[in-house]
Amino acid sequence: MEEHIENIERHLIHDLKQGSHKAFDKIYQMYSKRLYAYSLQFTKSSEESEEIVQEVFVKLWSNRINIRQDETLRSLLFIMAKHRLINAYRQKINHPIYEEYIYHIDTLSTEDTHYKLEYNEFLFRFLKTIEKLPDTQQKVIRLSRFKQLSNKEIAEKLSLSEQTVKNQLSLGLKTLKEKLNKIWLLLMLLFIN
Repeated sequence: MEEHIENIERHLIHDLKQGSHKAFDKIYQMYSKRLYAYSLQFTKSSEESEEIVQEVFVKLWSNRINIRQDETLRSLLFIMAKHRLINAYRQKINHPIYEEYIYHIDTLSTEDTHYKLEYNEFLFRFLKTIEKLPDTQQKVIRLSRFKQLSNKEIAEKLSLSEQTVKNQLSLGLKTLKEKLNKIWLLLMLLFIN
């Protein structure tokens, strides 16, 4: 069977080199769908895959005289498609929109990492500062700011009056503000909600 296909291909290559449109059409019928499927695996775009197939066959026609008689059409066409896919990929990478996208993604991830590090440092300092507060202030701040409980709920939970909760919260936040002075603005932004 393979010998039969190789013989057909040899005849097609011979006729193609002579400028036969019939041979070209036959080669197109034999390989265009396979090349399309191959390209589609990489491009994930039917339009781009069709374009690659067309370019491969245009190049085949343009370079028909240089085709060696001993080449197999299948390997020749798939190598041409592979080269075209590589070139298409390079064009995408070097396209200004792609470069801007990569820069934007890189900036976001860098900023994200930077903000995460800053936030983690702030949180560490904040928690260490809370641990230095008197026990009641610690409990009130944790329940108010971390658990989002109301003053009334905190008063019930800790068996305190609402006024005591307000006073302890106020004193605790004032102490935090003094201790964390430079990052107080960030603290307020985190807990305004």
